[in-house]
Amino acid sequence: MPDLIITNARIFHQGRIIEAELALEDGKIAEVARIIPVKDFDRVIDAHNMLVLPGIIDVHVHFREPGMIWKEDWFTGSCAAAAGGVTAVIDHPNTIPPTLDKDSFQVKLEAATSRSIVDFGINGGVNHNLENLDTLWKAGVTAFGEIFLGESTGSMTVDRDHMSDAMHFTKDIGAIACVHAEDREILESYGKITKGDLAPESYSKSRPNLSEAVAVANTVEDAIAFGARAHLCHISTREAVGIIRSAKYGDYGESGGTITAEVAPHHLLLSDKDYGRLGSLGKMNPPLRKRRSIQYLWNGLNDGTIDLVASDHAPHTENEKMNDIWSAPAGVPGVETMLPLMLMAVRRNLVPLSRMVEVMCTNPAMIFGLDKHKKGAIWKGFDADLVIVDTTRVTEIDVDRLHSKAGWTPYEGMEGIFPGITISRGEVIWEDEIHAKKGRGNFLPGAGFEEKHEEESPAFSNIDEN
Repeated sequence: MPDLIITNARIFHQGRIIEAELALEDGKIAEVARIIPVKDFDRVIDAHNMLVLPGIIDVHVHFREPGMIWKEDWFTGSCAAAAGGVTAVIDHPNTIPPTLDKDSFQVKLEAATSRSIVDFGINGGVNHNLENLDTLWKAGVTAFGEIFLGESTGSMTVDRDHMSDAMHFTKDIGAIACVHAEDREILESYGKITKGDLAPESYSKSRPNLSEAVAVANTVEDAIAFGARAHLCHISTREAVGIIRSAKYGDYGESGGTITAEVAPHHLLLSDKDYGRLGSLGKMNPPLRKRRSIQYLWNGLNDGTIDLVASDHAPHTENEKMNDIWSAPAGVPGVETMLPLMLMAVRRNLVPLSRMVEVMCTNPAMIFGLDKHKKGAIWKGFDADLVIVDTTRVTEIDVDRLHSKAGWTPYEGMEGIFPGITISRGEVIWEDEIHAKKGRGNFLPGAGFEEKHEEESPAFSNIDEN
């Protein structure tokens, strides 16, 4: 007997929208059909022609626990995720302590297991801990990184030689190296030029496009030379888009390496012109760029150069941010507003709905191995992770309705389309309010934790064929 039936819905299925019904049973999608002739079920949701999407996967969050729970914790961060239609997250390692060995991994895993309401993966950190990477991989980390090539939150910067050693290791085990691509030497040089300038725009000048371009080029070169998998986090510049496109389309020569890239909504939608209203609230790494980079990012997202959208949810309290541009911490919250903003981008014809689903559901699942956990698509047998949204209901983003401990948003007053219902493994976890207990989220271990399955998920094979 199905636990839940969704009727009168427009469902994104096999790469297109169909009018159909969904049956959910034991946390899985049991059936997708025009009409499901079932008389006995626990609950029915009449979707009133609303859009049903796969649950969003955010592969780049910083939920700040352990060590900085005044900014965020696994419960508040996962509540923000659920209210924004995100049903699975991957947390990055720069917490206190950073996730650099088995013990620190276990501390984070226990915190997440006891508090998260959405499913989750955990990345392992790379610093001066090469001897611990194998242990972390076997413990179940999803990937390695962010690996910081330039200084950012957490003081985990590595030099290129160390990065190369780490990439050799990840190549040997088939893991992904997630790279924060800003070149440290260029940051140090430009930081001296802008030192003492308290104008918020000076922060962007201190971390120029050149810094990202050099770090991206070095990462691409190493990945291709070693035949490794490198994922470039939060790309922000037109130069980086060009380098990645060249790498993907053969200008760097034949190799066994794989390059993937992500972009964050704040780099798609904000520019250095927003410092005027945001001040130090707009401080992030990489920083806000000039408007001309934004169109390159959208072009890269649409043509396949950029593979996915991730929030880089990096909350700090408003009091912490209300300092001068150099003293304020870098980072903005975004896990709850990511889907609403991207649905508005679809409405404004900046990206097709099919591509939005690809970069926020399908690709994150396939790149980070979550398709093996039956995530990322509306398919029979897959986890019933769903978002039900009225695409005609446009609202202004209001911080008082958000759930992060940060207590502010750089998107205040901007328009978004928020989910009406979020379902995780068949359970309604968001419907006007949170409907989930702490700790209901499942850990999604990486490939090193369990036996690898070489076969491709049949669901994604079929999607590619249609």
